[in-house]
Amino acid sequence: MTRLPAVLLVLAALICASLTVGAASISILDATRDPQAALVLLESRLPRTLAVVLTGAALAVAGVVLQALVRNRFVGPETTGTAESAALGLLAVTILAPSAPIWAKMGAASLAAMAGTAIFILIIRRLPVREVMLVPIAGLVLSGVLGSVATFVGFQTDLLQYVNSWLMAGEFSGVIAGRYEQLWVAAIAAGLAWFAADRFAILGLGDGVASGLGLSPDAVMRLGLAVVAVVTALVITTVGLIPFVGLVVPNIVARIMGDNLRASIPVVALWGAVLLLGCDLAGRLIRYPYEIPVGMVLGIVGAAIFLWLLYRRPAHG
Repeated sequence: MTRLPAVLLVLAALICASLTVGAASISILDATRDPQAALVLLESRLPRTLAVVLTGAALAVAGVVLQALVRNRFVGPETTGTAESAALGLLAVTILAPSAPIWAKMGAASLAAMAGTAIFILIIRRLPVREVMLVPIAGLVLSGVLGSVATFVGFQTDLLQYVNSWLMAGEFSGVIAGRYEQLWVAAIAAGLAWFAADRFAILGLGDGVASGLGLSPDAVMRLGLAVVAVVTALVITTVGLIPFVGLVVPNIVARIMGDNLRASIPVVALWGAVLLLGCDLAGRLIRYPYEIPVGMVLGIVGAAIFLWLLYRRPAHG
């Protein structure tokens, strides 16, 4: 099932289901003859479905890149302080320049996310190489500290509801046409990772190996940080924190396909979209016609998958 045609079929089926599931009962065929159905489909269902697909694919690729940069498979954009740093950037712009355009807020969030991820990398480089499990622990501690700072500042400035909307479980119920298009930028940033896949793979072997092969470790590191930061910041800004996608999907694909980043990144992107869209559909159907936030569903599903990954032997040595 890791082959692209099979994954594409699964994704296509989920997209068709997503377009027809909602409080209003309509079908794709209805939209060809009913203006009201066409309005619902084009203004709500299609933008939401595209937002979910773009978010899942971009976060999964960001997880691959981050794991290559830190050489550890137990980290993701949501466990390294990246998301909390992006929220701090957004909070700073909201306080200092509340009327700033959306691109300025996203730029500030991206820069803050890049800085937070860079701090995480500096911290783990001082850890003992053999202590692999200290890396995710350090990430969780940094996430907790930055999240606490964001919460404190939000409370003091009466902006706590904004902080909660960024860092609580993400959901797509508010996505309509005109309110998700920035996620295409996140998808483009994730696409750049495929072109630089070989560079990330070489950097994952160590700075010495990268330098010996003529690469600049610092330049590759900056590129990777930019990809992770932009993706995380845009997702946080648009739909809030989405857990586990960047953590479990790269691990599943790596166990089946190995560490060939150039071959696995497209599959990782597609499976990230499949996982998030499947959880979004489940959240819409469990209490139909009401919704459960996809972040809550994914928290349960992702935790179960992560535990399965911990106890199952990898297919590749």
